[in-house]
Amino acid sequence: MRSPRHVRTSKHGSAQHSSSQHGSAQHSSSQHGSAQHGSSEYGLSQPVGSASATPSRGLSVALACAQGAWPHHDWPAPDDPYVRRVLHLTPPYRGLQDSGADVVVLRCEDPSVSFAELLKAMGDMSAPVIVVTPRRDSEAVVEAFRGGAGYLVEGDYCTCMLSSAVMAATVGHTYLSPTACAALRDAAQGMPGNGQATEQLRALLSPRERQIMELLSTGLGAQEIGLRLTLSEKTVRNNLSNIYAKLDVRGSTEAVLRWLGATSAVRV
Repeated sequence: MRSPRHVRTSKHGSAQHSSSQHGSAQHSSSQHGSAQHGSSEYGLSQPVGSASATPSRGLSVALACAQGAWPHHDWPAPDDPYVRRVLHLTPPYRGLQDSGADVVVLRCEDPSVSFAELLKAMGDMSAPVIVVTPRRDSEAVVEAFRGGAGYLVEGDYCTCMLSSAVMAATVGHTYLSPTACAALRDAAQGMPGNGQATEQLRALLSPRERQIMELLSTGLGAQEIGLRLTLSEKTVRNNLSNIYAKLDVRGSTEAVLRWLGATSAVRV
């Protein structure tokens, strides 16, 4: 899939833009995103009235994919409320560690290969990753989720969802498209011998904590869970801290896997 219509890519792979004073795309340059590294970069102006949760400077996204493999032909829109800058990097993703990206979006055919390649290129880089792929099988989803990555199945998301996933990733929300979420649940249900242990583990939680875990396992973050349950975000986070202690886990990704039965139930 080609890059968005408002992005004009030159023969050398660098992106160019027209600009105006009212929300048009603006060209930006980078010392690390040169064409010789197989990368191109473009910037988006920040629209007036953006969501309050959006950083005032907007987000910088590293898009890791082959030429012509853009995740969605209309993404990002010139007036995207979250994304300010996109740096396109082709394999082997040279310059990724120096990109200054807030989030990395990996568009690939086979995440079992490309995700490992991306992590190698990231090195010590701590930016969250979102995988966009046509693969919808449980094995691929679980592998990416265990690695802390969000997962969007092609044909199962819109441009708004992709931008929301990018924004959510910056606050620790592991975003799953509906098909990916279903695949993760199928993987948990298909694991032999975990049913009774998982039920025993769930019994450790209070009714409210179980409600929170059910919502967390669908990919919602603390703020969204608070809105669903009419709780403050702080209260949700306090409950999550208690849940992590009871489940003997270190964070939300491990908690969801434990909750769904996709990992060993209780560590002794």
